[in-house]
Amino acid sequence: MTWFDAIILALVEGITEFLPISSTAHLMFTEHLMGVTSTDFTKMFTVSIQFGAILAVVVTYWPRFIQGISFYKVLGFAVIPALVLGKLFDDKIEAVLEKPLPVAIVLVVGGVVLVFIDRLFLSSAQETSTEVGVSKGFRIGLWQCLALMPGVSRSAASIIGGMQQGLSRQKAAEFSFFLAVPTMGAVTLYSIFLKSWVYKGAPMKGYEMILSSSENMVLFFIGNAVSFLVAFLAIRTFIGFLTRYGFKIWGFYRIVVGLSLLIYFTFNPSITKEQASRTPLKQEVRV
Repeated sequence: MTWFDAIILALVEGITEFLPISSTAHLMFTEHLMGVTSTDFTKMFTVSIQFGAILAVVVTYWPRFIQGISFYKVLGFAVIPALVLGKLFDDKIEAVLEKPLPVAIVLVVGGVVLVFIDRLFLSSAQETSTEVGVSKGFRIGLWQCLALMPGVSRSAASIIGGMQQGLSRQKAAEFSFFLAVPTMGAVTLYSIFLKSWVYKGAPMKGYEMILSSSENMVLFFIGNAVSFLVAFLAIRTFIGFLTRYGFKIWGFYRIVVGLSLLIYFTFNPSITKEQASRTPLKQEVRV
């Protein structure tokens, strides 16, 4: 992986992580289309740059993260479904990630849903929402589990879940950001400190790969720095955009991108066979 590869992947992560367009799908296809050689370091890097995006949420909403234990209690209950189901279906999810066509199809289907979702929640989108309690947070966490299917979008699933629970678009999006911290944090910590990788023929933890060379440390730092800066801007822009325009434009975007990828991979069947060896580990919800 070169510095250019790292920067591009980090840009994609930062831009797409909190938008309802599936960062998993975008990272997966970006890595493939760029011809990035798949190694365990590349896979770990794709996961680790989530740290920058997580930090962007904490910095943007830092007053919420120092409010007290009740805030973390809600997030704790909300993240349980994704952590449990993510662990149970880990192998099945990774098998889907090896096949680009199903992910492209999910992009299209999800896009159609987003085009019409505002009509379903029109009244709640205009309401002033209340604070999220434990039971409401848990139910939103169940909605987030839809993102176990690569291409769905963790952001879209949890925002729609929030709206279904009576939150306004803005409050639903903000809670989705908050819920991303423990969800993505668990994935990142697992990949860096607990998961065993193979690097240069030897088993290593993620942090050992990072610390094994100055080049890897620089790539890790650059990736997370870019991811943080871009995610910080994306979060602030997305809230206003979603509140004003809703989901429809994101739905049309998903449909166009999904159909384009379907055509691309349908007429390049040999590419789909090679994808298994080049698929990044990262997905919206995973432990």
